[in-house]
Amino acid sequence: LTGLMEQLATGEAQITAVEREMNELAARRRRLETQNDETTAERKAIEEQGLSSDALETAEADLIDAEKKLKVARGTLDTAEAEREKADAEHNKTRDVRSQADESLSRLRAEAGALEDLLATEAEALDADWVPMIDAIDVTGGYETALGAALGDDLDAPFDERAPRHWQIMGFPVGDPGLPAGAHPISEYVGKAGPLTRRLAQIGLVSDAETGERLARELRAGQRLVDRSGNLWRWDGYVSRNDARSSASARLRQRNRLTELTGRIATAETGFKKIEAQHSTMREAANAAGDAARAARAALDAADDAAANARRIHTGLAREFAARVARHENLSETLSRIVADITEVEALEKDALKRQTAIGDLDGLRVNTDTLRSELNEARAASIAAQGEHDQFTRESEERHRRITALASEETSWQARYNGAGERISELEARDAQARDELKALAARPTEIKAQRQKLMDRLTASEARRNEAADAVALADEYLSQAERTMRDAESKLSNVREDKVRTESAVAQAKQTRETVIERITERLECKPKEVLALAEIAEGKSVPDLESSERRLERLLRERDNMGPVNLRAEKESEELVDKIDSIQTEREDLVSAIDRLRRGIASLNREARQRLLVSFQEVDKHFQDLFVRLFGGGRAHLKLTDAEDPLEAGLEIYASPPGKKLQALSLLSGGEQALTATALLFAVFLTNPAPICVLDEVDAPLDDANVDRFCNLLEHIAQSGTTRFLIVTHHRMTMARMDRLYGVTMPERGVSQLVSVDLRGAEEIRAIA
Repeated sequence: LTGLMEQLATGEAQITAVEREMNELAARRRRLETQNDETTAERKAIEEQGLSSDALETAEADLIDAEKKLKVARGTLDTAEAEREKADAEHNKTRDVRSQADESLSRLRAEAGALEDLLATEAEALDADWVPMIDAIDVTGGYETALGAALGDDLDAPFDERAPRHWQIMGFPVGDPGLPAGAHPISEYVGKAGPLTRRLAQIGLVSDAETGERLARELRAGQRLVDRSGNLWRWDGYVSRNDARSSASARLRQRNRLTELTGRIATAETGFKKIEAQHSTMREAANAAGDAARAARAALDAADDAAANARRIHTGLAREFAARVARHENLSETLSRIVADITEVEALEKDALKRQTAIGDLDGLRVNTDTLRSELNEARAASIAAQGEHDQFTRESEERHRRITALASEETSWQARYNGAGERISELEARDAQARDELKALAARPTEIKAQRQKLMDRLTASEARRNEAADAVALADEYLSQAERTMRDAESKLSNVREDKVRTESAVAQAKQTRETVIERITERLECKPKEVLALAEIAEGKSVPDLESSERRLERLLRERDNMGPVNLRAEKESEELVDKIDSIQTEREDLVSAIDRLRRGIASLNREARQRLLVSFQEVDKHFQDLFVRLFGGGRAHLKLTDAEDPLEAGLEIYASPPGKKLQALSLLSGGEQALTATALLFAVFLTNPAPICVLDEVDAPLDDANVDRFCNLLEHIAQSGTTRFLIVTHHRMTMARMDRLYGVTMPERGVSQLVSVDLRGAEEIRAIA
């Protein structure tokens, strides 16, 4: 019995060991087959997704093409900016030429207008009902003084028989005497003479005063001699030097000057139209160049966005491709290990089966050991389960180690990107501050320039007024001089009539006395001294010869003409001109500085806008992704998304929220119910918060419009966010469900009127105490 028991015990022990081993091997084989099927399916799924790098290579080619286009766009923008600057320079040049031409034309028009006003004023002083001959005839330039000295006030008479004093055509009688040899009729230089023809035929024009003096004695009755300087010799012995100014000659010169100005104005207007057309062409070219530059800048922004998008796509594909290849390799290694384990299990099963066969038939012994075997089977099953859990824990540990290694690598990568982003943000903040400082510094410059320009315009207006006043004073003085000359000529005419009754022998003496008196009067009037003091005034010593009379008169005549041509003199004109030129140069320099600063500021703004668009689009996509996930979590289904609307530029675009709760169609936020709007707004709020989390978040009665079911979803979302991050939430609420889900409660009570007390309850600690109890 003892031997049998020992044999039974030995056989039972061997049978038990073999069965246990076979059971363990069978369980292990089933687990390996399950792992093999799962691993094979996962690897097949990865292979179906594709392990080829064609998409990555395509993305890389797209990235290279986008960067090439970006480079081309930068070159196009540089070329367009250069063309714009060139066009602006040409436009500024033509504008300066136009300003000069406009200024010249304005001066001509101003002078012509002044002459027209002066001639109109003199015409009003005459008989307004008749046209005087002085306005009807044409005089060759340079001969106005001679004609005015020859006819004088007779030119004021009209060619109209109704006038009390007028000219009429008399014809050319045969007996009219001819002019002396060496003199030719002044009528050759007068057009539209009409009734003046006979009178002009008896007025001779001589080359100089000496010829006039010589030919004056050969004059017949009614004849006269004049020279271009205004000297007059009459047949009866009357002589008038060019010192006696004639209003008629001044009026004739003014009319000729007006005619000349009219021609010059027409020519200047024609030239100004050409310059204006050229200026318009340059302005259009400058505008076209500006449009091209803006288009090139927009193309550059688009190319930059496309390059950034291609870079982002390439990075994502590269990361996804690398992860897929690594996972496929891991799965392949796992499959190899599983196949090796299955082969080993099959070999062990065969060995166990051989050992079981070698033990022999123990059915009789098993009858007596069923109870013991069942206990052993239970222990064996427990051992197998423990071994399975141990294997599962081992695999999970290995998987966690691999995940930790991958997370550490990603953390290093994200830390590097974070450091780069911080440096970029600091640089952009510095550039933004600099641009704002420049904008503030330049904001007041246009107002200052406008004020300076207004001051210059006021001074120019005042100068123009002073010039007009001086011109009016000169015209008035000329009028007074004309009246005085007419009075003097009337007196001389009366004196001449008295002298004609005297003996001709006394005429020469009277003429000499008159000449002497005239000279003395001229000396007294013009030099304000006595005749004896003239030599001392002229700084001619006694005994020295007096300068030639003819050369002195010619010089005097020339100086008088130059003075007349100069017109009224503004003694401060040169100084004022220099001041204006300096101010214009200063304003032009400041304008160029402003244009340059504005251009730099625009480039800085464009760069900031481009960076802002990129960051806004990235943040918007991240917020939209979080919003879609949170919307589904809060509503238990449905779908929603965000969309930029109403503008092509993301910085100027609006935001529209489209939501579709479970069982409803997709629609705008404004069409949802109040509770649905509150939940959607909560999802958007947390989506923004997850994009840029903060250490502390305060929510003030967010759950007020929600029912109990939605409050429960809200609390679940809040707990999920709090557990997955490091943010601590401070929630102000009156809802009991929200208060029940919090970790700690703070409340304010008023046990006595006017006395408040803060009460806090640690709900998490209370739950732990209750669980222990």
